[in-house]
Amino acid sequence: MKKVFCKEWALFSLVLMIFSCSDFEEINVDPLAATAEQVEVEFFINNSIGAAQQDPHIAERVFVLYWKDASHTSRLGVLSQGGMNDGWTRDYFQSYVSAWLRNITTAITVAEEKIASGNVKEYTENLLQVARIWRVYIMSEMTDTFGPIPVDGFKGENPEYNSVEEVYNFMLAELKDAVSKLDENLTFKPDSDLDPAYGYDYMKWKKYGNSMRMRLAMRLSEVAPSVAQQHFEEAANSGMIIASSADDMRVAEAGGWNSFVNVQSRQWNSHYMTTTYRNAVLGLGGVKSVDQLAPEDQINIKPANYMGLKFENHFPQRSNDPANGFWLDGLPESIDPRAYLTFPIPGNIDDDNYSFFPTWSNSHTQTQRSLLDDNGDVLMTMDGAYTYNAFAAGRWGAAGEKNQLISHGTYPRLGMDFRGEGDKNERIFFPSWETHFLIAEAAVRGWSTPIGGKEAYEAGIAHSFEYYGVSDHVATYVASQDYNNNGTSVSWDHTAEPPASVTRDYIDGYTGTPGTMNYSFPNNTIYEGGNVRNDRLNKIITQKFIAQHAWLPLEIWNDHRRLGLPFFENPVVEEPLPNLPQITSSNYMTNQVNFFGQRVPYPSTFENNVPLGHAQAVQQLGGPDEIHTPLWWAKQN
Repeated sequence: MKKVFCKEWALFSLVLMIFSCSDFEEINVDPLAATAEQVEVEFFINNSIGAAQQDPHIAERVFVLYWKDASHTSRLGVLSQGGMNDGWTRDYFQSYVSAWLRNITTAITVAEEKIASGNVKEYTENLLQVARIWRVYIMSEMTDTFGPIPVDGFKGENPEYNSVEEVYNFMLAELKDAVSKLDENLTFKPDSDLDPAYGYDYMKWKKYGNSMRMRLAMRLSEVAPSVAQQHFEEAANSGMIIASSADDMRVAEAGGWNSFVNVQSRQWNSHYMTTTYRNAVLGLGGVKSVDQLAPEDQINIKPANYMGLKFENHFPQRSNDPANGFWLDGLPESIDPRAYLTFPIPGNIDDDNYSFFPTWSNSHTQTQRSLLDDNGDVLMTMDGAYTYNAFAAGRWGAAGEKNQLISHGTYPRLGMDFRGEGDKNERIFFPSWETHFLIAEAAVRGWSTPIGGKEAYEAGIAHSFEYYGVSDHVATYVASQDYNNNGTSVSWDHTAEPPASVTRDYIDGYTGTPGTMNYSFPNNTIYEGGNVRNDRLNKIITQKFIAQHAWLPLEIWNDHRRLGLPFFENPVVEEPLPNLPQITSSNYMTNQVNFFGQRVPYPSTFENNVPLGHAQAVQQLGGPDEIHTPLWWAKQN
């Protein structure tokens, strides 16, 4: 696959030079300066799919530093704390996503010209529909990141910018029409290596198109429910959706430096487990650590109601993380079976999945870390091996200066199964478990679905467990009524709300004195006023969050912007956050939409070089070109 990609690069580069302009934005490049007879549609499809895999340069800036941060799948503090970088944004907007859209739009236009002139191959019509389906994905990625984009852009003239509502209506209509015209029974196709996703298996493309339509329709569930329901029901009940892992939209990864390199492979990115993830998985599902780990790894497993060691002077007080202030000096009694496989246990260096990144340093294998006194001297040294902790990001003030437990080898980090370079991994763009969780949500909303909500929900869990190789725990897991740290359980039929608080044990970390405390489940005030923690929508999105964690941060961010689920803790405000002044010492226990990044602002080059276009885009946005301006389909306050 990679060899063919390189072989065709010379032709593509020649065409690109023909229709490149020296002006400012990739959006305004003319892709038709070369005639339709000079190029083949499949070359442009191949390039757009491959490039959208993201090379290490843009993957770090967008996938990691923007999407993973905003989705609370990595502890970074960029969009999640009101920050951004204009250079990263410019690269993605101008040089990457616009180029992917230009390439796939060229594929569509060339195919249409070939069909109009009769210069066709047996499969040209099908390639046109494949290109239209893939263009929708790229458009969705761009609009979900920035907001308004040009539906008719990438054709050589200054485009008109469309509202997010118009973009979504266009994308849904495109998917409906393209899927209907795609002949899945056609046996003629180009070289399969020129399709790095499906090898031009038209049946799988059709299933992907329908599942994408389900995804995008559900995005409108809160703002345009009737439109969402119609599109969702038509796609979901078509009988052709991604219902098994064999139909997943995946692209194989490789080593080196190219678009097929793992998007999380840069060694200097630690990919620490977040508090959001830990609160979601801890205690969830009733599967005990002793039943998940090899005998030699069953070290110091703690009781179910044990919080850990309490260090009130070394952890911040102004945090709505319900486990704030405690260091779990061991492993939890029970935890979601996917957790140890996503974030291996600190100190377990014999685990093949354990990350030794960066390989030029031994910092991530050093588990001995200290707590300091007010003078900066060592108060005590802790061993982080075989512990499982995460901490809220933000500004910790004096507590952070004295606490060395929040970094290095004491802190679970993303495993090598999701970071390694080589042919082992595949980046997942659309998995079968997402299809099932979408169906489960649709059933909760009362829409017509091909299977019932409980069946779809449990199938989504089963497919995710199969991916992780832990299917033997499914039966125990789906029956569990145990609450996680957020007050959500797994069982579909168990919708009893947790009590406001429960009694839990702890040990004073300074004196060794045992004690008890009232553990309060968090109030997620942007979902149902904070009073609902264990309804079926909470369950579905919790499961979706865990299943999507390693590969689909943009979708996790989209769900949180749309619903306020799952519970995202606020950044710590022991000191004011310069880019997030709306969180204060008096309101940090509540959630507000504007406490969380809602979009990436357009790059400054857009406003400087095309002021009229920028003004139009911002007008369509309906608010200032800022991080905390919600998109049309998202919660507004």
